Amino acid sequence: MRMMRRFLLLVLFGALAGGSWCLASSTSDPDHAASSSPAVAATAAPIPDTSTSVTNTPSYLPPMPAAPQGKSTVIGGVIRDVDPLQDQISLKVYGGHPMNILFDQRTRVYRDGVQAPLSDLHPEEHASVETVLDGDNIFALSVHMLSHAPEGDCQGQVLGFDPRDGDLTVRNRLSGETVHLRVPANTPIQRVGQPSFSSSSPGASDLMHGALLSIQFQADNRGGGVANHIAILATPGAAFDFAGDVTYLDMHAAYIALRDSQDQKTYTIYFDPARFPQSRQMHVGSHVVLSAGFNGQHYVVNSLTIR
Repeated sequence: MRMMRRFLLLVLFGALAGGSWCLASSTSDPDHAASSSPAVAATAAPIPDTSTSVTNTPSYLPPMPAAPQGKSTVIGGVIRDVDPLQDQISLKVYGGHPMNILFDQRTRVYRDGVQAPLSDLHPEEHASVETVLDGDNIFALSVHMLSHAPEGDCQGQVLGFDPRDGDLTVRNRLSGETVHLRVPANTPIQRVGQPSFSSSSPGASDLMHGALLSIQFQADNRGGGVANHIAILATPGAAFDFAGDVTYLDMHAAYIALRDSQDQKTYTIYFDPARFPQSRQMHVGSHVVLSAGFNGQHYVVNSLTIR
């Protein structure tokens, strides 16, 4: 594993360095040493204690970096492969394709709720993996191996929904992979995070192409995923009100990252600089109040106030 290989290299370096020091001392001519001047003998370095174990070398290692930060997502599936050299597992996601997930000593492993060593990761295990993005990679914060099919959650955008058989196709926001889930007729569906998009009650009609969803699901006995709760985050044409601080600004691409004060989530919102010349006054840290419409791909500013 990456961290372990770095540790072993540093241990080996320390052992070689110590060995060469001892070798130089042990090959000194004893007669020559005895004939040396008292001043030289008095200032000679003491012979090191070779009984000290090299296992003390890790004290020279830098501290383990903190685990990646960010919003975590729980992914349920079956471990198909464990690669200890590349520090990654391949997880067959229920309703989706295999996903490569990195791990290291910071990853916590559990078996039916009891903590276990990393060496307990084995193929064909049902697992629920708490993941977070680490740059462009997906990192496992924890792996819960279960004796039963685990639950998982998925955030993504609807690519298609067939109300006849309840087949829902979603592009996973985290991995970009396509996930197929079955939505039973009695699955609870609600709108969250923003005012209701319409006067009608939430339901299967909200599962339109381009809608943003957060889905909780469980595996069925065929290795597929069955939704047991769906939250509608946005549907094309819906309008939203935001108020918060700008955490990132790209005037060339004309979008901001806004951390909303109400739900403490960060949204990427696009704007037209020609339509909103006051946008040139924005900078990271600006507090803005705006309304935006969701066009099926992006949130786009309809009104903008900088405070």
